[in-house]
Amino acid sequence: MKKIFGALMIAVCIGMAMPAQAQIHFGVKGGLNLSKASFSNVGDNFKKDNFTGFFIGPMAEFNIPIVGLGVDAALLFAQRGIKVSEGNEDLTIKQNGIDIPVNLKYTIGLGSMAGIYLAAGPDFYFDFEKKSGIDKKKAQVGINVGAGLKLLNHLQVGANYNIPLGDTADIEGTDASYKTKTWQVSVAYIF
Repeated sequence: MKKIFGALMIAVCIGMAMPAQAQIHFGVKGGLNLSKASFSNVGDNFKKDNFTGFFIGPMAEFNIPIVGLGVDAALLFAQRGIKVSEGNEDLTIKQNGIDIPVNLKYTIGLGSMAGIYLAAGPDFYFDFEKKSGIDKKKAQVGINVGAGLKLLNHLQVGANYNIPLGDTADIEGTDASYKTKTWQVSVAYIF
């Protein structure tokens, strides 16, 4: 009984010490968005191309060093969009807005100078622009899945894939809609 009580007390002490070692860091994150639309109810001669945009903004990262778990969140100005063509007509639809990704991050250390991380979590996107003929959703929720490298305790390089949970927009006058799926390549500097 004394051994069980002693082991339980050690576990409680370690559990209480872990939050004291938790670290919060702030930084700046930026990168490239590569978006492509996934359409429903459109004709066969409808061609989709990738749209290239950017994102930039502040971020915060909360880490528990011993466990390797953490949470990161960012407030990003982001540019997404789609490029489509049907016959001889080309159309580009831009989305400028605020992107708020919140990811649970697991880091595997490769020594004191580097680490590999896996991240996943929700993504909230708020669109600023209105386009006639297209009923874009003002707010979108998606899922982020990503991985990357942490270098020199300050630099992070990563790639994410953002999958929207609902339609990005409806095309007015039709029953067609689309989702904008986005690859992101990012660089972050943590202070």
